[in-house]
Parts: sequence; C-alpha cells; structure tokens
Amino acid sequence: MRFIAHLSMPAATFNEAMRDGSAGKKMARILEETKPEAAYFTSKGGNRGGYLVFNIAQASDIPSLAEPWFLNFEATLEFMPVMLPEDLKKSGLENIMKKWG
Repeated sequence: MRFIAHLSMPAATFNEAMRDGSAGKKMARILEETKPEAAYFTSKGGNRGGYLVFNIAQASDIPSLAEPWFLNFEATLEFMPVMLPEDLKKSGLENIMKKWG
C-alpha cells in the first residue's frame, strides 16, 4: 500500500547536525536505505521536513522506515495512506454511492 509520510525535524536537532557536518551524510544514508519512491523537502510549522512516498508491503515495514529519522534527528513522521487514480477507479465509488447516497 502506498503511503505519504510527513517528516518534521526539530530545528535545534537539525541545526546541531548541520554544525557538526553530519546532516547531509545522515540524510543520504537514510534515503539510500529506505528507498522512498519520491522525497520532497520543505518546511512546515517552523521545522525542517518534507514528504516521503513509500510503497509499503506490510505494516511491520513502517518502523524500519521511521526509526532512522527518529534516532538521527528526533523527527516525527505521520504516515498517510494514499491512492493513485487507478486505485480510486477500483474502489467502487458508484456502488458506495448507491448504498450510502
């Protein structure tokens, strides 16, 4: 199942990694290990962060994707299930409407 993970890293923790020169190396290693389908970096709520797209086979895969960010940057991640247009077509919206509309 495809998920978008919202990543948020506290400024102080990331600043420390920037100052000691480890931020780029840590991020590159995490991305290399977790292999997101896409990664977009931005700021939100005053913290550095981004959005990562993963195709997750089973729920037990989530810790291996999240823990590197937790441990290296004291980050928070929010995993949100998402659909491609093809997935939405398969959902049976017409039948749902007939039943509940």
